[in-house]
Amino acid sequence: MPSSTQQPASGPDDLSDSDAEDLALYREKFRRRLPESLDELHGPSDGVVELPLHMAWSGMTSYDLGRPRQRMGLYRAVLHEGLHDDLPRYLNQDLLIQLWPVLRTLVGRTVRSVWEDAFPQLASRSRAAA
Repeated sequence: MPSSTQQPASGPDDLSDSDAEDLALYREKFRRRLPESLDELHGPSDGVVELPLHMAWSGMTSYDLGRPRQRMGLYRAVLHEGLHDDLPRYLNQDLLIQLWPVLRTLVGRTVRSVWEDAFPQLASRSRAAA
């Protein structure tokens, strides 16, 4: 029986120039959407929120903020699909900070790093919760 050797998982240093450029463009897409400050996030903190189709294209458009799973689903959708003007409208600063330690595990690595790089209070909240 032949032995199989496992290759180490690729890290950022193992990326080709083309892949590194793609990753940089992907990060920039999310970075450009960010608000200047978390203080700009004045979205609802309770009630039912209806998302437009450009953010809720997978089907679910109505989210009850009183239901924890729906609240997380809303924030995940907005962080991934929301445009610059959507973020202040649908995200609430206090809720984002409260949810971040768990929410950061539900969003992609790029979204997480872009938000934590821009807003150190999110990264510090995650460390404090650990």
